[in-house]
Amino acid sequence: MKKDARQAKIEQIINQYSITTQDELMARLKVAGISVTQATLSRDIREMQIVKQPDSAGNSRYMIFKSGNQNELERLYRMINGTVTEICQVQFVTVIHTQPSYANPLAAVIDDLHMDDVAGTLAGYDTVVMFSPSVPAADRIKAMFLKHANPDLLMGSQE
Repeated sequence: MKKDARQAKIEQIINQYSITTQDELMARLKVAGISVTQATLSRDIREMQIVKQPDSAGNSRYMIFKSGNQNELERLYRMINGTVTEICQVQFVTVIHTQPSYANPLAAVIDDLHMDDVAGTLAGYDTVVMFSPSVPAADRIKAMFLKHANPDLLMGSQE
């Protein structure tokens, strides 16, 4: 099966079902008659910008990250305000702690913005690590996060 057709089926499945793991997605693909390796599925997930994000019921599931027409910088500010719980800077590295399940969507928005002050991100369950090209760039990133963070959610942030 061609990559485009496989990825179209993946999109259809994650839009139709609440998929929470690669194993579940692989099983749904198999039922649809599509056999893929874990490596191929991981590559498809990365290329398609599929992230785990809480749905309307608060359950974490796979969704395709799409920027749409929404102003991405405003979206970033809203995400910072609604999810960031801690901000810590060590030299040119900024570590952001979020509420559970929000690190990947936050990192995806940051990556999409291609910010000059961010060389790259790593995201886990509730932590985003941002690497900046310099300490002053990391200072600016930290200041921007502190400016848009909700003081009621912040705990233990380095001021």
